[in-house]
Amino acid sequence: MKGSFQVKEALADIFDQVKDVDIHIFGAILEIFRIEQVQDSIGYLSNMGNQRRLESKILQQVENITQVDKEQKFSVIGNDMKQITDVLKKLKYHEFNQKDFSSEENEESNLNLIQRIKDNKQILELMQFLVHLTSIDEALIQGGSNSLHLLVQMKVDLRIKNFENIIIQNTSLIGANFVSCNLSGSQFKNVNISGINLNRAQLFNCKWRELRIHELNQLHGHSNYVRSVYFSPDGNTIASGSLDKSIRLWDVKTGQQKAKLDGHDQQVKSVCFSPDGNTLASGSDDNSIRLWDVKRRKLIAKLDGHTSCINSVVYSPDGNTLASGSDDQSIRLWDVKTGQQKAKLDGHSYNVYSVCFSPDGNTLAYTGGSRSLFLQGDNFIRIWDVKTGQQKAKLDGHTSCINSVSFSPDGNTLASGSDDQSIRLWDVKTGQEKAKLDGHVLQVNSVCFSPDGNTLASGSYDMSIRLWDVKTGQQKAKLDGHTSCINSVGYSPDGNTLASGCNDESIRLWDVKTGQQKTKLDGHTSTVYSVCFSPDGNTLASGSDDKSIRLWDVKTGQQKAKLDGHTSCINSVCFSPDGNTLASGSDDKSIRLWDVKTGQQKAKLDGHTSCINSVCFSPDGNTLASGSDDKSIRLWDVKTGQQKAKLDGHTSCINSVCFSPDGNTLASGSDDKSIRLWDVKTGQQKAKLDGHTSCINSVCFSPDGNTLASGSDDKSIRLWDVKTGQQKAKLDGHTSCINSVCFSPDGNTLASGSDDKSIRLWDVKTGQQKAKLDGHTSCINSVCFSPDGNTLASGSDDKSIRLWDVKTGQQKAKLDGHTSCINSVCFSPDGNTLASGSDDKSIRLWDVKTGQQKAKLDGHTSCINSVCFSPDGNTLASGSDDKSIRLWDVKTGQQKAKLDGHTSCINSVCFSPDGNTLASGSDDKSIRLWDVKTGQQKAKLDGHTSCINSVCFSPDGNTLASGSDDKSIRLWDVKTGQQKAKLDGHTSCINSVCFSPDGNTLASGSNDKSIRLWDVKTGQQKAKLDGHSDYVRSVCFSPDGNTLASGSDDKSIRLWDAKTGQEIKSSDINYKDILAQFTIPLQQNCPLQEGTINFLIFQASNYITTLLISQQAIFQAQGALILKGEFINQSGIDLKTLFKQKGSCILEDLKKK
Repeated sequence: MKGSFQVKEALADIFDQVKDVDIHIFGAILEIFRIEQVQDSIGYLSNMGNQRRLESKILQQVENITQVDKEQKFSVIGNDMKQITDVLKKLKYHEFNQKDFSSEENEESNLNLIQRIKDNKQILELMQFLVHLTSIDEALIQGGSNSLHLLVQMKVDLRIKNFENIIIQNTSLIGANFVSCNLSGSQFKNVNISGINLNRAQLFNCKWRELRIHELNQLHGHSNYVRSVYFSPDGNTIASGSLDKSIRLWDVKTGQQKAKLDGHDQQVKSVCFSPDGNTLASGSDDNSIRLWDVKRRKLIAKLDGHTSCINSVVYSPDGNTLASGSDDQSIRLWDVKTGQQKAKLDGHSYNVYSVCFSPDGNTLAYTGGSRSLFLQGDNFIRIWDVKTGQQKAKLDGHTSCINSVSFSPDGNTLASGSDDQSIRLWDVKTGQEKAKLDGHVLQVNSVCFSPDGNTLASGSYDMSIRLWDVKTGQQKAKLDGHTSCINSVGYSPDGNTLASGCNDESIRLWDVKTGQQKTKLDGHTSTVYSVCFSPDGNTLASGSDDKSIRLWDVKTGQQKAKLDGHTSCINSVCFSPDGNTLASGSDDKSIRLWDVKTGQQKAKLDGHTSCINSVCFSPDGNTLASGSDDKSIRLWDVKTGQQKAKLDGHTSCINSVCFSPDGNTLASGSDDKSIRLWDVKTGQQKAKLDGHTSCINSVCFSPDGNTLASGSDDKSIRLWDVKTGQQKAKLDGHTSCINSVCFSPDGNTLASGSDDKSIRLWDVKTGQQKAKLDGHTSCINSVCFSPDGNTLASGSDDKSIRLWDVKTGQQKAKLDGHTSCINSVCFSPDGNTLASGSDDKSIRLWDVKTGQQKAKLDGHTSCINSVCFSPDGNTLASGSDDKSIRLWDVKTGQQKAKLDGHTSCINSVCFSPDGNTLASGSDDKSIRLWDVKTGQQKAKLDGHTSCINSVCFSPDGNTLASGSDDKSIRLWDVKTGQQKAKLDGHTSCINSVCFSPDGNTLASGSNDKSIRLWDVKTGQQKAKLDGHSDYVRSVCFSPDGNTLASGSDDKSIRLWDAKTGQEIKSSDINYKDILAQFTIPLQQNCPLQEGTINFLIFQASNYITTLLISQQAIFQAQGALILKGEFINQSGIDLKTLFKQKGSCILEDLKKK
């Protein structure tokens, strides 16, 4: 201890070396470090030449200085530099740069250090200098991190400062005030950020990982006391029971509510998962126990027998038996499969508060007693033999009511918590008390062992949770945060997280290692289980857990009608083919038919003996199929409402039914992991499709009826050949259960919806997941940038032209008019007109501003493959399958000339930069150069061995590039007509070539699905751009040459960074339009002075807290701006939800809106 103190004293002495240094020198050094991109600060400062340059730089900032003063100043600066360099050298190998100085063991020595340095401006400036050095020199990161910790402890004003790119690790910043700071690019690792003030901070591209924080997702939950919490066996779900009569299931990682289980008429006191996690048991003051299907979120069984409140339910380790304890003074054992009572254990005359099985399932412990002031009776713990039903032991010692008991994992120790404020540990074999744990100041309501048995958690009426060392009986930690009594505590299966339920209506998750609160859960949303569009697309029907069906106007989003009648959840809704009737299936075991126009119920179809999960009309609308939890499928006559057939075969619940397009086959998917195909006429099973390893939730036929898609809990989608019953493909990508699959009308795309919260589109032919911009519904054949680079035009097989905002990636306009595929689009030089050529044999001119068609140019007798404006914008050239090239007067729309010579289709035309020459490429394997004025052929360039698809002049007009089906690109000398180079690399046809504006790079797009960039001078490939999942039809450079656009048969347009070759994702698109909503103070960016930082201020947050005086530090982030980056705590939970709750602005979310 003495040695450690001496080291800390030495640290203060090191800091003292700079007590007389000019504080401005620190900022000057950092500025030069950044300009010269220094990485080794000590090495740089130790170099005499560098020192001289630094001295001169600093001296230049001093005005009106004499020569004598200059020499004297040089001397002072030189001495200051040496002092700083010496300090950095000593700190580099000091424990200050090796250890975490925020740990408890350093608390006393830190206080001594702070007392010595807190009033010295130079030392405080040095510490801020060390913080900034973390962004430059990785050798001093821990020293900078400890410096920031000490600055926070000394309450140095850190507001409105630039901390860009700093790297902070292994420290605590509790209570730090970073109001209006720029922390963009910063990296935090294993940092405690509890209670920090980030109001109006700029947080762009931060990487904050393994964060520690008291507050996480502090979402108020149940509307009344939470009486019980319990982890699922896999640790992913928490169940909670409350005085509000509901049970809720929560996602541990996100803190979001997954489900709300209603049914109990009184408060729910106890919840418990079965060992396999599939069933949840609940006990209530309504005297009943209920068993719930966790996946389906449905009631399975109701166990009646108790004549008073149920206080505790627990499963045996094998999951076959459920034990319950009640105020009726009995314990009952239930057979889980049959729901029948197996045994009733009597032997006392007071309420039973807690029951617990030993790990081997052979022993049951339970507690009882009375809280009445007038009945000071038997406050007992009893141990029973489960097989014989005989009492094995009675444990006495508590002086008041025992509320909770828990076996240790090895079954040798029993813990108990009591109203006498104590916890006791008992030896199960001998029945003797091993230890008494004191500390709580009010009654103990819940106790629970950690999975390794070394720690015991307890929750009390004193609002605290305590962790105890089982071996020593000592308190390890006290977890504060709840504002009322804690009713229940439970460990996650891995032992890292503790959950607690409280009368403050919240559930909280705690990090067991740090004792910090990880999460607090809340949320009340009504679940919608099924949605279906009407055949005309104007109405949407939805079925919900609230027992109602609602009809919505798709255009306005307004509710048109509410259909009431079902007495339980609606699981499936389906419109009849004519749109006049809606069918619904419900947990109330009925199917109902509704008149869509009037909203009145037309019929009620009874027959199923359990929940109906899926309903589907046959294509002719005469038959309705239904699938149920009763393991049967039933066919109903829609007109009469009578059951036509019952299809048996599945061995578990049927989740989905679907008719084939011809109505002859019915497909069904079931929890028995199989898909079955049924003959609708005979009702016989035609085939059984096996392959999925878990429940099948959804089946759907392709429009041609040849393929069946299925989605399953095994996270996969499978495509099946309907004729052979064989699996054609397995589509992987979803990270959770797939709930719904649906084919596009053309059968080429499959959509899937999953519990992973994503919708994915799949290419049915390739089985690949498709990336698709919003817009085109078919192949994109041509893309072209406007002259100013702000607009991208695209032409597609979907017969539409679309204009896109390059900055935002949003569609600006859709130009309709062509009656067939669009093969080519081209902007006029002034950007005001767009020309398009189509398979409908027409060329159209469009007004870019209004989106209106200006002219239609007719003359070609076959498809137009290419259009190109002359440089002056007065002439348009077009090439067609009719083997001709035509020149058009743009102003009048009249044909000026027809150029004949090619013997096959013309695929591409391009004007030279001076407008005097036109190049054309054809299926006749030749390129031809034409004199625009005379219309005469000037030259014929031969060399390609197959069709030429694209030709393009270089910006100087001296070189012509061509791309061909022979897989080669060729460069031609325009003057001589000779081939200059042959560029090989593509493995399939080249569809498009385009020069960069500077002429140094050539881009090419090919059927090999790749784009390649070529060095024009050397002919070498510079880059290969992969990403498209189908043929690349068109490539085009932006006018500044920085961006390349590509259009593909995968129906997507992609933007690429021409320099790096990386795809510009939609999330990377320019945020200028978003940031226009923010104001930017024009201040200098000097890192060490107040008020000198570029930061963004959210206009909506006019009033923020700059300083909060509170007994407990509170995390604040009002008006903070977040762009991309990561904010992850030690449990892997994304904290962006917390930031949003605190009033931060997530720019990606704003962009989506």
